[in-house]
Amino acid sequence: YRDYADLGRPHAVQNVFAAPELALEPRRWCYLAVGCLSYRGYFDAGAARRLAEELRAAGDDVYVADIPAYSTLGWFDDPLLNTFIDWPTARLAELMFHELAHQRLYIADDTAFDEAFATAVGRLGAERWLRQRGEAREREAYAADRRRREDFLRLVGTSRDRLAALYGSSRDDAEKRAEKRRILTEMRDHYGELKRGWGGYSGYDRWFDRDLNNAKLAGNSTYHRWVPAFLALYEREGRDFAAFYRAAAVLGQLPPAERAARLEALSSESASRDGARGE
Repeated sequence: YRDYADLGRPHAVQNVFAAPELALEPRRWCYLAVGCLSYRGYFDAGAARRLAEELRAAGDDVYVADIPAYSTLGWFDDPLLNTFIDWPTARLAELMFHELAHQRLYIADDTAFDEAFATAVGRLGAERWLRQRGEAREREAYAADRRRREDFLRLVGTSRDRLAALYGSSRDDAEKRAEKRRILTEMRDHYGELKRGWGGYSGYDRWFDRDLNNAKLAGNSTYHRWVPAFLALYEREGRDFAAFYRAAAVLGQLPPAERAARLEALSSESASRDGARGE
């Protein structure tokens, strides 16, 4: 990162996520250069809004996400942007490592793999950077932020699992719609309980305020579902980034079904390790 650009708006792009009313599998859009993605991104907010309206009219759950940064996968020299330059130091480092990870490894047609790999690299990179260069207060603030994120992701993941079981059940559509509303309402209520445990921290309020639906949960899963798998792979490779990158590249070249099975096994390995540590 050598240049800076002020876009004159609070986000770099808007990504439109969509999923069926009674399913969690996200809609996909395919492009010549990058393959198929689980969202459609727009620099033009009006175009994003029009697509969202079309998808809602067709019956889909829709979520339009304001995205602070993106990667051109090394094709261009991406600048630092006004949309994130004022973030806390550790979060800024994490974001930069995330976006640079997309230049390191990108697998066409597997958004969940690509985003989880970059999310894991962002977290691991930020932690290492903080140990080497960060101040004590920055390390403490980042650790607190990470604990809140883990709480948030557990809450959303549990709700997503409940919805997946519901949608796969033999109940009729009317029952599924009613139970869906109940599960989403309970998730919002449980968030209120989390906030009290966080001392009133409100950083996730906007996420819960609107469009609490399948598309939003699918988008969250896209970025986070396989993160535990990549963290386990990093541990398996002796916490050596070069070895980790090579192992991730090998994983990315597997056929999709085999790749998903390996990621599932690594996720289970991560869960077992965390359970043994009492986390």
